[in-house]
Amino acid sequence: MYMCYLDESGVTENVSTTHFVLVGFAVQAEQWKWMEKAINRCKVPLGLENAEIHTAWMHRRYPEQEHISGFDHLDFAQRRAAVKQRRKGHLLRLAASGTRKQLKSAQRNYRKSDAYIHLTHVQRVSLLRKVADTIGRWQDARIFAEAADKSFVYSSNLRFDHLFDYAFTEVVQRYEYFLRNKGRSLGTTLYGLLVQDNNQTVSRRLTDLMRRFHKQGTKWTDIDHIVETPFFVDSHLTSMVQIADLCGFAIRRFFENGETDLFNRIYDRFDRGNRGVVGVRHNTHAGCSCRVCKDHS
Repeated sequence: MYMCYLDESGVTENVSTTHFVLVGFAVQAEQWKWMEKAINRCKVPLGLENAEIHTAWMHRRYPEQEHISGFDHLDFAQRRAAVKQRRKGHLLRLAASGTRKQLKSAQRNYRKSDAYIHLTHVQRVSLLRKVADTIGRWQDARIFAEAADKSFVYSSNLRFDHLFDYAFTEVVQRYEYFLRNKGRSLGTTLYGLLVQDNNQTVSRRLTDLMRRFHKQGTKWTDIDHIVETPFFVDSHLTSMVQIADLCGFAIRRFFENGETDLFNRIYDRFDRGNRGVVGVRHNTHAGCSCRVCKDHS
C-alpha cells in the first residue's frame, strides 16, 4: 500500500507566478512512521518540533532580522523577542499611517512566518536542504508532478478554470501507472491512497473527479489501483503533506527561476520508466531544453 500526499505550488490564475505545479509525494504505508521521525529529527534541533514546514515562508528573507544588531549571536528566545518587538512597532506604524491593505498584508506575513523568526535565513535554508537531502535518500519514495507553464496553457485550448483538474488528472494517472507497473514487477497487486491538505476550495472538486475516474476512468486509463476518493488532513499535523509542499516549491522555482538547489536534491525520486523520467512533465511550449523536458523523452 502506498500513500500519495498532494499539494500545489503557485496559482492557476496568471498573476505573480509563471507556473502552476501539482505534486504527489508517494511513500509505502509501512514506512510512514520512520519517515515522519526522520523529518522530526531535522526539525527538533532548531526548535521546530511543533511547527509546520512551509517552504515558501521559510525560504524568504525577514527584513526586520537584518536590522537587529548582532542577531546571529542571540539565542533563540532573544531573537524571537527582538523580532516580535520590531514587528509590533511596524504594525503600530501601519495602523496609524498606512492603508488597511498594507496592515492586513503585514499581519498575514507575520502570522505565516512566526514559527521561524528565531532562525536566521541561513539556518532556515540549511534545514530545507537537509530535509530535501533526506527525501532524496528514500529509495522507495516517488514524486509525481505536473508543471504547467501558464503562458502556454493560455495559448492552448485548455480553459484556465480547468487547469487544476487537468493537473490532478495527470498526477493521478502517473500514480496509477506506477502502482500497476511496480506491482507487476513484484508479482503482486499494489494499491494506493491519495491524501490532500484540507483545502475547502478543492476538496469537493477532487472528490467528484475521483468518483468519475472510478466509474469511467480518465481519457487514457482506468483507475484500478487507487482506493477511494482523496482523504483530507491538516497539513500542520502530518510531515508528509509538508514534504509535498517542499517538493512543489522546489519544482516551481526550478521552472520559474532556474533554481536547482532544492530541485536537484529531490530529482532522483521522480518516477522513472523505460523511456526516462515519467513522474514529472513540463507542460510548455515546444523546444524547451530544460532538464525535465530532455529526460521526459
